[in-house]
Amino acid sequence: MIGDAGPVPKAVMAVLLGFSLFSFTIFFSKFGAFRAAHDANRRFLDAFRKNPLEAMATAVAQYKAAPMAGVFEIGYAEVARQVNAHSTIRNLIALERSLQLGVNDEVARMEKNMSWLATIAAVCPFIGLLGTVVGIIDAFQVLGSASGAASISAVGPGISEALFTTALGLFAAIPAAVMYNYFGNAIKEMGQRMDDFALEFMNVTERNFVER
Repeated sequence: MIGDAGPVPKAVMAVLLGFSLFSFTIFFSKFGAFRAAHDANRRFLDAFRKNPLEAMATAVAQYKAAPMAGVFEIGYAEVARQVNAHSTIRNLIALERSLQLGVNDEVARMEKNMSWLATIAAVCPFIGLLGTVVGIIDAFQVLGSASGAASISAVGPGISEALFTTALGLFAAIPAAVMYNYFGNAIKEMGQRMDDFALEFMNVTERNFVER
């Protein structure tokens, strides 16, 4: 069926197959990265709660896979600037803003390629529909040029091509939509955990560096 298809249906099938492979590549890449980030976050948070900030600043390189470590680095840089200048923390709002910027940076990094999943989920059904339309047009052309009574054997190949491209479009779009929602929820959850960590960092900073 694929071998007998015209150039447009073949091009549609190739594009849809490419999009499908690309979406699964993104899935496996992100799935591994999120699992590593989750484990690294847990180890980093355990160490953060057991050690002073100065010790964590020295050891933070061991937790590069943890998004919380990136937030910590930006927050600690602001703490160090204020402590070096005034021997205490005088501007908690600046520290809070620095931590929020760190959270935003990490969330943006985790959202990389998410737009591709959304695009694949939205566009592939229409690409499949294009193949469907072309297949139907070919079938009607065969039907119109057939001499005598048209049979199913005359229009069947065009109809089957049309249905196949529709199915292939859905095959590419549905997993991409599921992946987009899955990772979207995972990013939202991890962003919330980083916000919670930022609050915990603020508490530790206030206890140790703010004069009462």
